[in-house]
Amino acid sequence: MNKKIQQFWQDFCTANNMKEIEYKDAFQFGASADWLAELVVEGKKTATTSGFVFYEIEKEALPKAGEYSIVLDGWEEPAAVIQIQSVEVVPMNEVTEEFALAEGEGDYRYWWDAHEEFFSGLLKEHGLEFSSDMLVVCERFKKVYPK
Repeated sequence: MNKKIQQFWQDFCTANNMKEIEYKDAFQFGASADWLAELVVEGKKTATTSGFVFYEIEKEALPKAGEYSIVLDGWEEPAAVIQIQSVEVVPMNEVTEEFALAEGEGDYRYWWDAHEEFFSGLLKEHGLEFSSDMLVVCERFKKVYPK
């Protein structure tokens, strides 16, 4: 584990008087990690969408409400601690505009185009094709650190 990430987590736990709590993951959002991390820090990004199939391929458990994660910037430096508020699996073409706007990146059309492009590239790496009704994992979260 990166020492900066470990120290960031420890600082969060100390500031919130939390003991014996672990974070699930330290990760970068999408293809524009710096910009997306900044949106989280500013409180403008409170949701994210990922492809359900990638959890199956990686044999990874879906996120759960209450879990903590550390958001990293483009240099893999810790930027924020988030806590998952809710997780829902839905077809991509049923994601609401309200949810898409909670991602903080732009309007619904921008959200759709960016996610279609991102998912298409990842799916292609696995010999799969994008479909507008592919299942996606919609997470809502709140930034809990820094305040």
